[in-house]
Amino acid sequence: MEIWLTANIEAHSFVSKKFWLDNAASVRKQLPQADLYIYLKDEKIIGFAGLIDNYLAGIFVESNFRNQGIGQKLLTNIKKNYQTLTLSVYQKNQKAYRFYLKQGFKLNCTQIDETSELENQLIWEKNFNKFS
Repeated sequence: MEIWLTANIEAHSFVSKKFWLDNAASVRKQLPQADLYIYLKDEKIIGFAGLIDNYLAGIFVESNFRNQGIGQKLLTNIKKNYQTLTLSVYQKNQKAYRFYLKQGFKLNCTQIDETSELENQLIWEKNFNKFS
């Protein structure tokens, strides 16, 4: 949960910190129902991705280990087990948006979420991404 909370606060400075703190309990309850992909270093979790069905709720990496390819490794592993993936990424989070586009995701639509921020809905389909 610490990785989830820190990553969200750092990546989404345009969303109130209170929003993430208020939602932490709900996320904690949902984690056991999600498929989790974990990245370990020296037997310590430093990154993870959570999925519910084919919805990628996010990829979260500890601050000191970001930009080292961990998110890409997690996503590559996930793609082996799914035909289709969907996700939401804030339009203002351009770093994450560009990451997912580079990984073969395509823009499906844009909507406003509960924080009143624009959110891009992305989709990845194995059949249409032969090189992913």
